[in-house]
Amino acid sequence: MVAPKPHGDDLELVARVEALLADPAQQHNPLHEPLAALLGHFRGQRERLERLVRISDGYHHVAREQRLTLVEQYDKQVRRLEKLVRISDRYQNSLRDLSLALRDAAMRDPLTGLGNRRFLMERLREESERTQRLGRGFAVAIMDVDHFKAVNDAYGHETGDQVLLAIAQAVEFGLRKYDHCGRWGGEEFLMLLPETPVEHASAIVERIRLAIAEIADVGGVRVSLTASFGLAGHREGEGFSATVSRADQALYAAKAAGRNRVESA
Repeated sequence: MVAPKPHGDDLELVARVEALLADPAQQHNPLHEPLAALLGHFRGQRERLERLVRISDGYHHVAREQRLTLVEQYDKQVRRLEKLVRISDRYQNSLRDLSLALRDAAMRDPLTGLGNRRFLMERLREESERTQRLGRGFAVAIMDVDHFKAVNDAYGHETGDQVLLAIAQAVEFGLRKYDHCGRWGGEEFLMLLPETPVEHASAIVERIRLAIAEIADVGGVRVSLTASFGLAGHREGEGFSATVSRADQALYAAKAAGRNRVESA
């Protein structure tokens, strides 16, 4: 806000009054004193008005600066909150990824990369529940590498680990994409074949048995490998533990019958 400038007529009038008051001939005029007082009052009022205008201008300037400062502070807080949200999102995503990675690691056999016993138990439970809902069966096969201790004794545990890895790859390659397999323990592997009758499962397991027998070289070491299999089909009303138990019994029967064979229960 700028103080209003005197109008041209006002300036002219003030100049005339000042001239009259300065004229010696008017010094004794009875209007000289009140006119001088009026001029002084006018000037005082004018100065007060200018002072008020300066104060008003200063106030508006400060208010404008405060408004800008508040807006800047608001924008700064908004940017800070946006940064915190992004950090929080990344943190949550990292936690989720870490949780998934830990869960996957907890479900995997570190040597072969196949599922471990915990993984297989979950898949068996899920397949058993699905069978109860849909009325579709499944088959379970348990495989044991024949005379695996002799491999460790002859070539050492490092070669034994490479042999298990080669066998795991043969098992995984021989299954269908929707089948499940994992390391059941030691040199034992379990295969879960959803919606598969025993006769069809038997052909799949036989293919895996032949693939293992074809493994002749592991890490430059000549080996002769065979495996025994116990196979069981799920029965109506049976829990998955009972199915696995029958497959295990069939595995013992395969070993008792000379190994390197598939027996069904």
